[in-house]
Amino acid sequence: MSDIKIMNKGEKYAHATIGCIKGFEGKQFVKEATEATSCEISLGTLLTGVSVPFFHNHKANEENYIILSGIGKFQVNDEVFEIGEGSIIRVSPGCDRNLKCTSAEPMTYVCIQAKDGSLEGYTMTDAEITERENLL
Repeated sequence: MSDIKIMNKGEKYAHATIGCIKGFEGKQFVKEATEATSCEISLGTLLTGVSVPFFHNHKANEENYIILSGIGKFQVNDEVFEIGEGSIIRVSPGCDRNLKCTSAEPMTYVCIQAKDGSLEGYTMTDAEITERENLL
């Protein structure tokens, strides 16, 4: 399993890394490293033929899975469908879920968990353009 390394931290931000995604193995939650307060983000890797070792559901949170590499199957309750690199899957609370890698290479994915129905403002409804010197 890869460990998250804190790179930079300020009063209002945190920068952490797991290193090269291609070398990442296992499951890693990032909430503690980044001190996130709005959602839980995890990175996971499944080897060929391996599925998450249990089904689970959430009482109040939805989950959004983003498949970064590999091919597999995803199950929500009694429905099964094919997934692969670029797939994005949202699962509502109260639904059992699991995923399995069926490709020769490992499946790597990001899972973002947040309270269902809590997104009130986003992108341009929550953002404002500001004036600041570009130091990049």
